[in-house]
Amino acid sequence: MLNVVEVLRACPLFQGFPDVAIVEAAPHARVRRFDKNGPVYEKGEPQVWLCVIASGMVRIHSVNAQGQEALLIVLDQGAWVGDAVFAPGAERVYGATAHTAAEIVELPGDFFRALMARYPESYPVVLDCISRRLWSAMTLIEEDALRGTLTRIGRRLLFLCDMQRGGQRGADGPVRVALTREHIASMMGMTRQGVHKTLKRFESEGLIELGYGFITVKDEQRLTDFLASSPD
Repeated sequence: MLNVVEVLRACPLFQGFPDVAIVEAAPHARVRRFDKNGPVYEKGEPQVWLCVIASGMVRIHSVNAQGQEALLIVLDQGAWVGDAVFAPGAERVYGATAHTAAEIVELPGDFFRALMARYPESYPVVLDCISRRLWSAMTLIEEDALRGTLTRIGRRLLFLCDMQRGGQRGADGPVRVALTREHIASMMGMTRQGVHKTLKRFESEGLIELGYGFITVKDEQRLTDFLASSPD
């Protein structure tokens, strides 16, 4: 049986709350289970639930009028989705689909906002999590406009690592990102061949390891330093 308290406690967004607040929140949560490619929510739906991934992976995406999916990111266990829950009445900007079989713990947005008000010591951590996501998104927009392919793909990998870690500061060690070359190409509007060439360059430098269905970033700081010294 899924331990909701432990799921919430492991989520970076909740790490500023005392244990008593997490125990208080657990009875208000619901658990939903999804098969692979099952829709979690659609773009345009009211944003009333804060979602925490208890197991599996969820992809965030958008679909155009022709039904083509643009992949934005794949989130793993422990990550949270539902940023607009902090703006009551806002609609979901993107859709979410189970990338693998997944379990998701959902907490009503109005309850989460009330919980923050009762435990104001949570605010610094929550605001830090939101700010880091906003900063990362703005950085990607700038790099897509101004940088070359090498830097764009390298910085996107670093962004995915940060999302995988849940924005936790001071974390180190390899990070495994469950995406293929095709996923990266779709995410960035590039060709698979162009992405493959750049990833092989990173691999030859010992910065990443390519596997079947995943990419492992061996050392984020080394990749950061490599990009800083690259003329691209």
